[in-house]
Amino acid sequence: KENMRIQSLLWILHLLNLTEAQDGMNILQHRRLSSVSSDCRSGCATCSPLNGCLTCKSRFFFHLELDGIRQRGTCLTSCPRGHYGRRSPNISTCTRCKADCASCFSEHFCTSCHPGHFLFRGRCENSCPEGLTENAALRECTECPAGCEVCTRRNVCTRCREDLYFLHNQCRLTCPRGFESDVQLMQCIPQNRCEVGEWSHWGSCIRKRRMRGFRKGEQTRTRRILNSLSVHGDPCPHVSEIRKCVIKKRRKKKEIRMQKKGENN
Repeated sequence: KENMRIQSLLWILHLLNLTEAQDGMNILQHRRLSSVSSDCRSGCATCSPLNGCLTCKSRFFFHLELDGIRQRGTCLTSCPRGHYGRRSPNISTCTRCKADCASCFSEHFCTSCHPGHFLFRGRCENSCPEGLTENAALRECTECPAGCEVCTRRNVCTRCREDLYFLHNQCRLTCPRGFESDVQLMQCIPQNRCEVGEWSHWGSCIRKRRMRGFRKGEQTRTRRILNSLSVHGDPCPHVSEIRKCVIKKRRKKKEIRMQKKGENN
């Protein structure tokens, strides 16, 4: 039916071309006007200035395109979006896809859909069958992996089942090593490792009452926690150290004065 409609349009274009020819022109002059010339677009076998291509060369598709309010014939190597190519011995034409198809391969096989429809097995449906996700970005029914409720591609999940944790576009029953579970967001989040700073200098040697020996003591050094650990992370290393030391004997004031006096002499 589509081919018959286009062939009828071609006859009408020929008749329009004849009626608008100058007075006194005969059929031979009209054929010369409609024959291939430098005014014809690429791919045209015959054309007219008013109506564009009338017939196409081999392997080209005839297509009517709008030129303002007028339709002009064109010859294309491939059909525009929303049309598919139909070949026949007499004339190859570009045929419009079904109304719900944005583009198609043939009359019964869509390759993309308009907004609000989803591609499934060559058809544009209002909704997807059970087990498939309505992908609004791609406008197609997508098969999601196990446990995934919404996905953009087969292995790219964006929302998991309520009892599963989300990590790296996948759904997991438990979080792997190095991650901990966030039960509110139902996500696996990286564990924070405890970071500590540099050791301070050793403090003064201080005698403790519990220590035996008059000159024995202890001195301490510390370091700060720079980044605290997660709830389930590995514990921080120790931040203080104690070591034994020997308390230096205090010199009497008389000895110090005697030493200074000797230095002055």
